Order: sequence, then C-alpha cells, then structure tokens
Amino acid sequence: MKTIQMTIDERLLKLVDKMCRASKSTRSAFIRVALEAEIRRQRVREEEARHVKGYARNPVAPGEFDVWNSEQDWGAS
Repeated sequence: MKTIQMTIDERLLKLVDKMCRASKSTRSAFIRVALEAEIRRQRVREEEARHVKGYARNPVAPGEFDVWNSEQDWGAS
C-alpha cells in the first residue's frame, strides 16, 4: 500500500468519522472502499454510454430478437 495525503473539508471528515465508528472501520479502509465503488460506477457509466452509442449507430431491427420471445419467463404462471 502507498501512503498519501489528501485535503478534505471538515463537514465531510465528520461524516466519514461517524460512519467509520458505526462500521468499526478506519478512515483509510472507508475511503478505499468508497474510491473502489466510485471507480466501478464510473466504469459502468462509461460502458452504458458506449452501448447507447453503439445502438444509436446500429439500432435493433424490427423482429431481430423475436425468436427469443418464447424463451422469456417473467415468472407469471
């Protein structure tokens, strides 16, 4: 692990410390988890944006997926 120094406003620090006490965690662990979660969210947003662009360039053709209609099961009996 690499030690870093960062600046954080007092209000946010108080919230982080409160959450750390509640979860019996450390600031470092809390911030690591938060950063990893935000990186995952950002990657999902980027992937979704690529999908939107791809479908805009190559929209689904009418009837393209009709063959799968009989395979769908929405749990209704």
